[in-house]
Amino acid sequence: MQELAEAAGITVRTVRFYRERGLIPPPRRQGRIAWYDSHHLARLRTIAALLERGHTLNGIADLATAFESGRDVGEVLGLGEPTEETPVRLTPEALADHFEGEVTAENLATALELGYLATDGDDLVHISRRLLDVSAALVREGVPLAAVFEAGRQVRAHADALADLFATTLQTHAATTSPTTLRPLAKSVVDAELSMALDRRLRDKRNEPDQPSS
Repeated sequence: MQELAEAAGITVRTVRFYRERGLIPPPRRQGRIAWYDSHHLARLRTIAALLERGHTLNGIADLATAFESGRDVGEVLGLGEPTEETPVRLTPEALADHFEGEVTAENLATALELGYLATDGDDLVHISRRLLDVSAALVREGVPLAAVFEAGRQVRAHADALADLFATTLQTHAATTSPTTLRPLAKSVVDAELSMALDRRLRDKRNEPDQPSS
């Protein structure tokens, strides 16, 4: 434990305190000897980084619980499954930097539940660089991360329905055509329709009568 504490730049007493709070996992025991490894050191450095970012020990403990209950990356991404998305590996402190002040245990648990995040050892993996970037941009614009997740949950339901619609159409009318060819066509239809729907929504909003002042 002394070597671990020195490597982390903290005291042995602090290591014991973190262990008692459940912030780091128990050591591997061999007889009367307790072995700490690189996993414990990574966790201690993560705790230090999150404390620097303003998280409390109670909050970090909640984050650790949510982290450890998450599905691993193989389960979420599906090994060997085709995808056009680029996964992103993140440390917990890097995630906190992306969503300053919004990385709570509740939000982390929601992200893990939705499958946006998966665990891989001491790291997190986001399933999509595009989703990560746009989510962070929305938070920077003042949208709470919880609201981003709720919108994402609703978008996913509609996206699943659209995927079913196109899959049925393609199987019925173009079964011999390669999905590689048809996939971008389906995405273009959805993108164009969404763009026109936004045009209509913005036009309607501009035409709304001004509310009388009180």
